[in-house]
Amino acid sequence: MSNIFTSSIGKKLMMSLAGLFLLAFLLLHLAINITLILYKDTETFNRAATFMGTNPVIKVMEVILFGGFLLHMVYGAVLQVGNLMARPKGYKKANYSQTSFFSKYMLHTALIITIFLVLHLFDFWVKNKFLGSVHEITYADGETYHNLGALVLERFKIGWVVVVYVVLLLGLGFHLHHGFQSAFQTLGINHKSYTPVIKTLGVLYSVVVTTGYISIPVYIYFFK
Repeated sequence: MSNIFTSSIGKKLMMSLAGLFLLAFLLLHLAINITLILYKDTETFNRAATFMGTNPVIKVMEVILFGGFLLHMVYGAVLQVGNLMARPKGYKKANYSQTSFFSKYMLHTALIITIFLVLHLFDFWVKNKFLGSVHEITYADGETYHNLGALVLERFKIGWVVVVYVVLLLGLGFHLHHGFQSAFQTLGINHKSYTPVIKTLGVLYSVVVTTGYISIPVYIYFFK
């Protein structure tokens, strides 16, 4: 019997589970980042970011998150290459779940997301952890935090940075649109009664998440 980690079905299953985990993380990350435009100052964001970066449970989840992303990326690449090698001339008969406009460019949008992640990590995580680019700020309760919010505001006051982020985030939205439904289908949740509901939720999720993330740099650039 094929090992679940090496069989085609097993790879798809693991990639889908990792993808669903990343979908949940994106919502949490958005909820924290959106505070930069909901509040006049960066205090709420800094407190939340510090909690996420210092809480032991969250730190363990952070490792799992990176592992999940790598798992999703590696299995996705392996499956894509395998499909291309197995059927170099493409499918003779279209399959509705795999021939949509969005599904055709999953590998391309995955590369865009990888570029976005590298840029994002360097802009904020590397600068905070290793380059000492983030100043500290003390609030009324006497607690001192790294002022990550100020770094975000500084970066998103640069026009070309905002443009790059918006373009890369649109790539994320394209990827999410197909990935949401695909993950549930791989898990066997595929039926004429509720597949349309999953499709609708996928569209809603991708639009809300993408619009939410794009609104942050755009709002900061023009109004902060």
